Amino acid sequence: MAGADPEPAVLPAAFRAWLGLIGALSALVVVLLGVLYAGHSEPGTVDRWVIDPTADSVQPPWRYVALATDFLGEPAGSAMLIVAVVAGCLLRRRPRAAVFVVVGVGVTVVTATLLKFLVGRTIHGDDNLSYPSGHTAFLTALALIVALLAAGRLGLGRTAGTLLVLAAALVAGAAMGWAQVALGAHYPTDVLGGWCTALAVTPTTAWLVDRAADRRADRMADAGRQEHR
Repeated sequence: MAGADPEPAVLPAAFRAWLGLIGALSALVVVLLGVLYAGHSEPGTVDRWVIDPTADSVQPPWRYVALATDFLGEPAGSAMLIVAVVAGCLLRRRPRAAVFVVVGVGVTVVTATLLKFLVGRTIHGDDNLSYPSGHTAFLTALALIVALLAAGRLGLGRTAGTLLVLAAALVAGAAMGWAQVALGAHYPTDVLGGWCTALAVTPTTAWLVDRAADRRADRMADAGRQEHR
């Protein structure tokens, strides 16, 4: 609509440098862990130092908390979370943000899934590919997305905004990572790999969404100018 304020970027310019650096370092961690544990079916030294990931380590009531957290990464639970966040974006008339939610989470989960087949690390049998943790990657990515949108909405500066985004990622990753290890579904290093996968993929996806949306807006503006000539 003519005269309407343009929708703000999903990756504010103030955060790009720091999140880009963090994303690059995270990608390096993902690659290093993937090479280190490629084809393995046993916990590594770091995994054993943290906890024995081949047996359930929590009992009720904490086991119920772990199961509830795990559900958020299952298809039904993740779909409910995504629908809720997308609905919030659309209610606030932020279609670019809604697209970012779907694309950002989708690309992160697809990347984690492809890495599972590429690395080939397993737990509890050859059919259970474990690296990186898709559940951890999903919830971390969603938390990153919500935090990025909130930071942009609040107009936070580089330091405050970056801290908010990283804190959200840390809380979400730690919660889901704890659940996955506690339930014996993943090794601790799988969880770290999933967390870093989200940190590497999500900011890049945000930048790509902004570029695509800005180009579309420019084309529409050019078309509108030509119609009024």
